[in-house]
Amino acid sequence: MQALDANIIDVEDFYQQCDPEKENLCLYGLPNEQWEVNLPAEEVPPELPEPALGINFARDGMQEKDWLSLVAVHSDAWLLSVAFYFGSRFGFDKADRKRLFNMINELPTVFEVVTGAAKKQQKEKSSVSNHSSNKSKSNSKPGLESQEKYPKSQPKDEDEGFDEEEVEEHGETLCGACGENYASDEFWICCDICEKWFHGKCVKITPARAEHIKHYKCPSCTNKRARP
Repeated sequence: MQALDANIIDVEDFYQQCDPEKENLCLYGLPNEQWEVNLPAEEVPPELPEPALGINFARDGMQEKDWLSLVAVHSDAWLLSVAFYFGSRFGFDKADRKRLFNMINELPTVFEVVTGAAKKQQKEKSSVSNHSSNKSKSNSKPGLESQEKYPKSQPKDEDEGFDEEEVEEHGETLCGACGENYASDEFWICCDICEKWFHGKCVKITPARAEHIKHYKCPSCTNKRARP
């Protein structure tokens, strides 16, 4: 999903590679989060679903912004087809497919990144986060969006630190995975279903990833909901 990220160098490089004088070109996203402009696969049928063909031909006939947005939409459609291809190939059932597409839906689309909609959504989310943070100060268990739900990675000093009151407030909270006590210098996250708290490292959630999660479900709740 980062193939056409808002990196000016990448965009200009991509624009130059899509020369309308060349043959039919495709934009491929690679597993290492890089991208390449190349000719389509020669074998028929191809091993994987193919992205939109001939993206270079319309380049000079449209405004650059409109052309990039069009390529982004086709890239999103291609990425979804690849995901569905692997889901079918590996025999995903209904629950597995639902989980896969829920994971995809937690990420911004290529179109949202290219058009700037992703940044706008992030700003709106931050605004909601600040509001939720203020609202949750009266509760011992803050909501997902609050600042207390994402403890700092290191103790603050006198001006910026977790005070003794906060440590006492959460001191008896135990991690739902490892059972250890709350610590203000570690990242924690709360499940919106069972309301249990977890070390981020225990459930493999980083602070950066948590920023894109609207409603977090711990592994136990996820597995329960996945059962028929």
